[in-house]
Amino acid sequence: MHDLKFIRENPSAFDAGLDRIGADPAATEILALDTQHRAIMTEAQDAQARRNEASKLIGRAKSQGNEEEAQALMLEVAGLKSKLAELEDIERSLAADIEAILVSLPNLVYEDVPLGSDEADNELVRTWGEPRSFDFKAKEHFELGEAMGLMDFERAAKISGSRFVVLKGGLARLERALGQFMLDLHTREHGMTEMLTPALVRSSAMFGTTQLPKFAEDSFRTTNDYWLIPTSEVTLTNLHSGEIVPEEDLPIRYTSHTQCFRSEAGSAGRDTRGMIRQHQFEKVEMVAITKPEDSDAELERMTLCAEEVLKRLELPYRVVKLCTGDIGFAAKRTFDIEVWLPGQGVYREISSCSVTGDFQARRMKMRCRGKGEKKTRFPHTLNGSGLAVGRTLVAVLENYQNQDGSVTVPDVLHPYMGGLTVIDVKE
Repeated sequence: MHDLKFIRENPSAFDAGLDRIGADPAATEILALDTQHRAIMTEAQDAQARRNEASKLIGRAKSQGNEEEAQALMLEVAGLKSKLAELEDIERSLAADIEAILVSLPNLVYEDVPLGSDEADNELVRTWGEPRSFDFKAKEHFELGEAMGLMDFERAAKISGSRFVVLKGGLARLERALGQFMLDLHTREHGMTEMLTPALVRSSAMFGTTQLPKFAEDSFRTTNDYWLIPTSEVTLTNLHSGEIVPEEDLPIRYTSHTQCFRSEAGSAGRDTRGMIRQHQFEKVEMVAITKPEDSDAELERMTLCAEEVLKRLELPYRVVKLCTGDIGFAAKRTFDIEVWLPGQGVYREISSCSVTGDFQARRMKMRCRGKGEKKTRFPHTLNGSGLAVGRTLVAVLENYQNQDGSVTVPDVLHPYMGGLTVIDVKE
């Protein structure tokens, strides 16, 4: 959420920031409501002060035997009580109107975020690895999985509908191995703390990480008002909602391997075949909470942590900085990592690492405080996929496929595969 004080002091800069990301100006509307809100608050404070003063005068008038004055003061106090109730209702309504606008507006991006309208305008940062040359036509992952009898979309559709899959045998084990490998790397070498968090959360948690209210249709809601998490960013970041975190404890770095659920409401017709865009998928998430001055360096570090997973798997990839037209609602800067998929002949997103500044911390009322300091401030939060497990499985299948339709298991996964080095058996 945006800082109202900043908008008061920098209305033109705020609107310029919104314009840069293609959003309509909002400062004038916000400040008009803010002026009304502050005027009502002042009026209420004055009324309360007069009520307190009149209440004291009632006792004095009675002690002096001036019953007429006492009655007049009592009527005034009763009128002020009624007026205060009305003013409080107006104040709450105006505050709610201001918040409704503030929570609907996307974050302002950093100056180094490239201008652009869509993914075609993203800025290439670096590449790693050379795409493998095949002496046969590379297949897509679903062709490989279905031919082996280990990837079943039809039976998944029978029990759950479209955009679900059942994995069997070697492929089920390979997905499990990938998740374990990622967690081990992040906890043993990258200094992250492994967390196991709920898959169901309250609306307040979804609001804190900006899934609500704007993106409600993208998530699944239960009949008793829980939400299925679209990513464990929701749970990991909200662990410290409403808290004052000691700055000596920062940075906090978490990782978690969870099931994730997304309705994919805006992706009709996209990636209808295969595992790229599913309603249910696994992801290893990374979350960091830092002091504001450290968040830029932390984003670089987080991105490198995600890249290291692909390097260990020897999967070619590239890193792009998202442009203003492609960046997410809460992000101030985002690096996407795109892995090479030879079956499609394109790079596809496998991780997105973002810094949100204090945007999320304000929404979830998370603060930090330096040792010996009285004042608090908002920390910065970051999140990134480290990686999307299902998409990593897709990348392994397509990059390690063999001419006979089998798939070689990457060396780094051998310790997790129980001796299985090639997946080729129809079970």
